[in-house]
Amino acid sequence: MSVEIDREKCVGCRRCHDVCPGSLIKIGSDGKAFIKYPKDCWGCTSCVKECPAHAVRFFLGADIGGMGSVLHIEKNGELLDWVIERYDGENIVVSVDPKESNKY
Repeated sequence: MSVEIDREKCVGCRRCHDVCPGSLIKIGSDGKAFIKYPKDCWGCTSCVKECPAHAVRFFLGADIGGMGSVLHIEKNGELLDWVIERYDGENIVVSVDPKESNKY
């Protein structure tokens, strides 16, 4: 699974549901999001970028050098802070300007 949703952190805003290109994110009777078939997730991270509660996190497996770390995104004014929660407890923050990210 590349994306996980923490239902305790989910605020029921439905943003992740609305942006999922595979329609994989469902809303439960409690109004909280979940992924019905996690193995079908494409790992596009659209849902991660939309979650205001940091309930949706992207798993960074060993195959991409993450060694079990997870990523969530926080909005910081005009920037997006990509917060990597490393497996050893360290957090790394990479700030990205969405207006400049597709320049190259």
